[in-house]
Amino acid sequence: MKSPLEHIVIVGGGTAGWLTAAILAAEHSIDPKTGAFRITLIESPDISTIGVGEGTWPSMRTSLKKIGISETDFFRQCNASFKQGTQFHNWIQQLDAGYAHPFTLPQSFADANLARPWQQAQRPVPFAEAVCPQLPLFERHLAPKQISTPEYACHLNYGYHLDAAKFADMLRVHAVEKLGITHLSARVKYINNHQNGDIASLATTEGEIAGDLFIDCSGARSLLLGEHFGIPINHKQHILFNDSAIAAQVPYASADADIASCTLSTAKDAGWIWDIGLPTRRGTGYVYSSAHTSEERAQENLRHYVAASAGEAVAERLETKKIRYTPGHREKFWHKNCVAIGMSAGFIEPLEASALVLVEVAATAIADHLPANRAHMEHVAKRFNDNFIYRWESIIDFLKLHYVLSQRRDSDYWQDHANAASIPQSLGARLEHWRHQTPWHDDDQHANEMFPSASYQYVLYGMGFETQPSHTQRRSDANTQRMAGKCFAQNQQRSRQLLAMLPSNRELIDKIHQHGMQPI
Repeated sequence: MKSPLEHIVIVGGGTAGWLTAAILAAEHSIDPKTGAFRITLIESPDISTIGVGEGTWPSMRTSLKKIGISETDFFRQCNASFKQGTQFHNWIQQLDAGYAHPFTLPQSFADANLARPWQQAQRPVPFAEAVCPQLPLFERHLAPKQISTPEYACHLNYGYHLDAAKFADMLRVHAVEKLGITHLSARVKYINNHQNGDIASLATTEGEIAGDLFIDCSGARSLLLGEHFGIPINHKQHILFNDSAIAAQVPYASADADIASCTLSTAKDAGWIWDIGLPTRRGTGYVYSSAHTSEERAQENLRHYVAASAGEAVAERLETKKIRYTPGHREKFWHKNCVAIGMSAGFIEPLEASALVLVEVAATAIADHLPANRAHMEHVAKRFNDNFIYRWESIIDFLKLHYVLSQRRDSDYWQDHANAASIPQSLGARLEHWRHQTPWHDDDQHANEMFPSASYQYVLYGMGFETQPSHTQRRSDANTQRMAGKCFAQNQQRSRQLLAMLPSNRELIDKIHQHGMQPI
């Protein structure tokens, strides 16, 4: 119990496994000579990464920089493009102009809450456009920076779209060659326990591997935490109904076609379609509830969507992949000397792209609070479980918000989402509070919230939510209105400046491939 933790064993590769390994190794130096601290990743040769196109949050820039990956190399090797947020279509009504959730905070957000002044000004323009300069870039497919901007720096906040399979390959090479991770290509045959129930070692096709801490990145199977320890899934399908997806890769009509600088999300009668622009293709798919539609109908919806943008011929030849999942998360994530990360811990749905950021946050939490020994692990595990139960519940609330605020009632799917029985009490309480007070800093109860109050503002007021001050509240005084007017004007000026100076997504990505960005 008092012996120092010397060997971490990660089961499963893919993005979750290799990103976790890299984050841990970047924080804790591996010494191959003494073996005082080691990380071994066991990856089955039979399992491949699903590479349909994936989105990240801006936090990925910090993670890549921390583990020592060049942003230029990342773009060149991972078929990556810039993501500056999400554009939503048909979420408010069956046919609507849509709204946006950009990654850049509202103008002067640290000092000014512009939601109330915007409402009092009769909302001459959509909320996100009034407070954030990023929306015009969405419409024109512009990049968030210039080729002269150093790696990971920006004019506007951004994350990435990427090819998940290529990203996992890049992480593996970097982790092994630069960070000292031991890679073992093998299948786990069975698991050996200590007398206290901890995992002692894994018997693999390449020999037995003992360890002190085991990290389960084996995907939805959850070989260690789920199968071995029997930690059940806390099901969330009664809140968020989607449990299936039809995914496809869509070619561009030409090599110089525009690359979208945000994720496109288009609501349908039983789910929604994602559309992610990569340099060489689009990653597209329909995520839906199998209780509300059939696979055949889902296929029709996706092909009809593709035909509208890429033509009937492309839609007819479309090769699709069916994905099934159980929306929910483990009842706890760290049990004894085993912790689950990625789909081993759970999965809800791809709306707002929270899957990869949960890997980043979980791996960073382990790296920052790595147990000194097995006795200390008990305290670390308790804090970790409490922290991530809150994080998962926060994600569920935020995703459900999109469905609750929708005015669509054109199918059972949307009617069921509006049913009060499907709305978490925590979200209901927040909505009641926001009917009288706009979200702002006081709503961020924890440091590093999964979705800060700015994100709630973008979705609430993008979807037409009304906040009416109570009779005891004072209306904004003249000084507040003048300050808000100044902020709105500054945002418009900033938008014009950025439109005049920023290249298109494709133009900048082409230059990165040809010349590279300035290293930090």
